[in-house]
Amino acid sequence: MDTDSSDTDTPLDDDHPDIPHLRFLRALVTVLAGVMIVGLLVLILLIVIRFREGGTTLPALPDAITLPEGAIAQAITAGPGWYMVVTDDGRALVYTADGELTGTTQLPLPE
Repeated sequence: MDTDSSDTDTPLDDDHPDIPHLRFLRALVTVLAGVMIVGLLVLILLIVIRFREGGTTLPALPDAITLPEGAIAQAITAGPGWYMVVTDDGRALVYTADGELTGTTQLPLPE
């Protein structure tokens, strides 16, 4: 079998110097892999922390807002000068910043 020095299937010797661009590319790929692993670990950590806290607590309503008798808040949202509270019976209650009820809408409940 004739061995040619230009054969591309033969591995390089350990003392053969790398091409400078190849050395830079190898370092770049290694750094990218490390950044991706760290990023994935951070995402997993944030998800675990978020679910450990519960995430279902509603923000506190201002003291000026009083819900109707028997209504339990399911969702709360706020805008400039108004609050909207969605109750467990499917009503959307709109309040001013002073706590005055300005509108009520019955939302269709899914069956």
